[in-house]
Amino acid sequence: MNIKAYDVIIIGGGAAGFFAAINLKTISPKLKVAILERGNEVLTKVKISGGGRCNVTHAEFVPSDLSKNYPRGEKELLGPFHTFMTGDTLAWFEQRGVSIKMEEDGRMFPTTNTSQTIIDCFLKEISTLGISLLKGQPVKEIHTQDNAWTIKTTSDLYAAQKIVIATGSNPKIWNVLKGLQHTIIPPVPSLFTFNIKDQRILDLPGVSKEVSVKVMGLNGKVVLESEGPLLITHWGMSGPAILKLSAWGARELETVSYKFTIIVNWLLYQTQEEVLVALLKLKTKQPKQTVLKYAQFEVPKRLWQSLVQTSGIEATEIWADISKNKLQNLAQQLTQSYFEVNGKSTFKEEFVTAGGVALEEVNFKTFESKIHPNLYFAGEVMNVDAITGGFNFQNAWTSGYIVSKAISAKQ
Repeated sequence: MNIKAYDVIIIGGGAAGFFAAINLKTISPKLKVAILERGNEVLTKVKISGGGRCNVTHAEFVPSDLSKNYPRGEKELLGPFHTFMTGDTLAWFEQRGVSIKMEEDGRMFPTTNTSQTIIDCFLKEISTLGISLLKGQPVKEIHTQDNAWTIKTTSDLYAAQKIVIATGSNPKIWNVLKGLQHTIIPPVPSLFTFNIKDQRILDLPGVSKEVSVKVMGLNGKVVLESEGPLLITHWGMSGPAILKLSAWGARELETVSYKFTIIVNWLLYQTQEEVLVALLKLKTKQPKQTVLKYAQFEVPKRLWQSLVQTSGIEATEIWADISKNKLQNLAQQLTQSYFEVNGKSTFKEEFVTAGGVALEEVNFKTFESKIHPNLYFAGEVMNVDAITGGFNFQNAWTSGYIVSKAISAKQ
């Protein structure tokens, strides 16, 4: 078997791998660079991200604020974000003719509204720069000798002075890295929605509301909380408020087999006592109005009707006839709705995991392995993950860029 030699081989044809390769070849044009991709398609996660629009990054422009969106990697990414972060990402794409827009919630997308724009940009860059893209090359073995590397795939043998692992959440590569004495933190799902079967939300798919949510531990104490839009779905609950809990609680929720209790405050931070006072005022102000018919507190009408009926209030009852007991029930439903979660579902097609190469084994100034010189990591192959909103891609761009700078500096 002939050995195909390169200066640098990047394993993984995803966002981090492409970004590392393009920046490396831009800074050091004389390097012979190749991307090894196990499948016959590249940038598959880029393609499906953001519903096919590619959520490139998030409008967070202060490194310390940006790093707070990473349940795993917050401390480690603070330094790298001072080197390359959101503004740098926008400038990088603008320089290559890709315009990025910001949406109200801070998510950023190409103005074309299609991920193909990002894919086309990357493919054009590797073609212009002369980067070899080698598809259908699943890596079976990686060996090192004298700080140089050999890589065996199912069909070929490669040699390189330096390698970059940018394979994302890939159990086979993690096993190979274990063989190289790296510690792998076992993966668990990180971004997922909650499966909830509850009469109150059964007929409400599509209803969305800004809320605060708490996760209760087995001891009855609050172990996680978040706020933001909550979306009721056919299988339960989704939306940023839920996805944040899934990311921050990835390991804790896995230990209880995704069976736990949440408390939803549909009015964000209003207390039950405050709401009861407001309801008693409504009883005085509009005594003849039917309670069910007119939603209050900017609660979506269908949700309001569900919570009213759950509180024991009849469809025809007017405010004047509602007992204080029923008003207390309604105040509780509005501010402390208990729901039993029984399982999880994947968020759209985006599958993010917590787990990967242990962070203490990576030098975050260069993203080089502390165990093996000339071995680098980029993206989610490390135990780094983020909440939804473009943050996982920003980690890919930042780590890919810093890897390219570090390798170029060694030439």
